[in-house]
Amino acid sequence: MTLDNFDLDAFVRATLAEDMGEGGDRTSAAVIPADAELTAVMDSRDAVVVAGLALAEAFFRALDPEVRIERLVEDGARVGPGTDLMRLCGNARALLTAERSALNTVQHLTGIATMTRDYVDAIAGTGCILLDTRKTLPGLRVLEKYATRMGGATNHRLRLDDGVMIKDNHIAVAGGVVPAVRAAKAAGLEDIVVEVDRLDQIEPAIAAGADRLLLDNMRPATLREAVALVAGRVPTEASGGVRLETIRAIAETGVTYVSVGRITQSAPAADIGLDFA
Repeated sequence: MTLDNFDLDAFVRATLAEDMGEGGDRTSAAVIPADAELTAVMDSRDAVVVAGLALAEAFFRALDPEVRIERLVEDGARVGPGTDLMRLCGNARALLTAERSALNTVQHLTGIATMTRDYVDAIAGTGCILLDTRKTLPGLRVLEKYATRMGGATNHRLRLDDGVMIKDNHIAVAGGVVPAVRAAKAAGLEDIVVEVDRLDQIEPAIAAGADRLLLDNMRPATLREAVALVAGRVPTEASGGVRLETIRAIAETGVTYVSVGRITQSAPAADIGLDFA
């Protein structure tokens, strides 16, 4: 599981601390004998694309370092309803205390991966590439972008410092597309993406040195015109209001990429549970 610039141990500690508070799991401490063992299975109740199992393991191991875990599928796998994802056996109190944090994380990331795969499947054969966006929950961006990769998407820029995107507000403050792009070039910036929402902005943006165009909130017919005007000089990206029922038509216009905020913003949690075995 590749999570660049992400402190997994700190995330696990903070998440468990949020759930346990100062008093810990009072229910398990009162009801479950200290030396009791629990054997359980994590399973999916829906058809899903799995993501986050290594994170679930980290939660369980944080409270029971001796827990025995058998992962039955790998992240990125598409599985049907009723599929067992993981078996575990260890200290009952510890596993029950970690259960909610582990499940919350896997349910959220699996939901993102599942929705992402739906979008990827919808544009299969068009040659268009699905991108995610920075529309993520604060503090969870690295995890959510990992989940989109498991679903088959390609990550867009992770942070503001690893890519240059001149958007409409930058253009408005800078005084237009041309001065905005020229200022970015003068600052030594490369791989400059420029957002355009009108066809008459395309030629000035390319002439000024844009390396990619983000075609914002354009209908398929307008996107086709835009792609024809660009004529392959720079890659193009369609963005704005993209839904599962519209993405195929957008991809078929010939754009290089289509970016979708919905896959991280609006993915429902997957129905995944942990059951006594």
